[in-house]
Amino acid sequence: MTAALLYPFILVAGALQAIGNAMNAQLRGRMVNPWLAATVSFLPIVFVFTTLFLTMPTPLPSLDSLGKMPWYAPLGGLAGAVAVFGGLAFIDKVGAGPFNGLTLTANILTSLAMDALGLFGLQAAGFKPMPWLGGLLMAVGVTFIARSGGKSDGGGSGVGGKLLYPFILVAGALMAIGVVWNAQLRGALENPWLAATVSFVPVVFVFALMFLLRPSPLPARDDVAGVRWWMPLAGLTGAVAVFAGLLFVDKVGAGAFNGLLITANLLTSVALDHFGWFGMKRVKAGPPRLIGAALMVGGIVLISLF
Repeated sequence: MTAALLYPFILVAGALQAIGNAMNAQLRGRMVNPWLAATVSFLPIVFVFTTLFLTMPTPLPSLDSLGKMPWYAPLGGLAGAVAVFGGLAFIDKVGAGPFNGLTLTANILTSLAMDALGLFGLQAAGFKPMPWLGGLLMAVGVTFIARSGGKSDGGGSGVGGKLLYPFILVAGALMAIGVVWNAQLRGALENPWLAATVSFVPVVFVFALMFLLRPSPLPARDDVAGVRWWMPLAGLTGAVAVFAGLLFVDKVGAGAFNGLLITANLLTSVALDHFGWFGMKRVKAGPPRLIGAALMVGGIVLISLF
């Protein structure tokens, strides 16, 4: 199958990832405790992928493929979950604009570096100026979008907020690395449903353990009553992107995959803000945001074609 034929699915996955972020923000508000919110968000993912694996248990991995699996491959879901938890816990402290701008910029640059150097089993493509120019355009586009977020994005202007920036950059880099690790997990386990289950089980274990260690604060009855049916499904919408990475990142390359995913994510985020969907504060898509979106589209064209 031609790699370009996979692009529409990756774009849909990126859009669902953005919707999942908005849903997670609402879930975090109702659950109060971020560890509880993260656990509730990821539990349905494990249930769905486990059910799909039990329904379609073949093919199964061989002992040879398991023996060749890198030790870090099962941790791909956990690596990507760092960014999800960062959004749950810190986006209100640094502002939506700085958080998304730093995370996605780190994701783009890490993806291009992995493609260029052949890290984590990827085929080394060497340094190509046009994809890096595309990455620069996307980073500039993200900056335009982030800086036009209104007053609510100014939370990171204080010293306390800026101290979180290194963590957010690491979260963005881990998001990109997790995609590649998941692809290697898929290659070793052969069955994509089994690979997705193995990827997400450590995530639920870690968040559930953290919630047991830090069970307060807990949501009040009014908070729980305000949970809408779609809020706990936030993790499932984001899991589409993880599953796409399991299947497609080795076919289209880490740079193109993450670039498409991020572009769809940001464009959907602009629409979510503009229309105020899923409880998001309405932020009109004015010229700065539209310029940023155009720069991102131009950047992904350079990454995908070169």
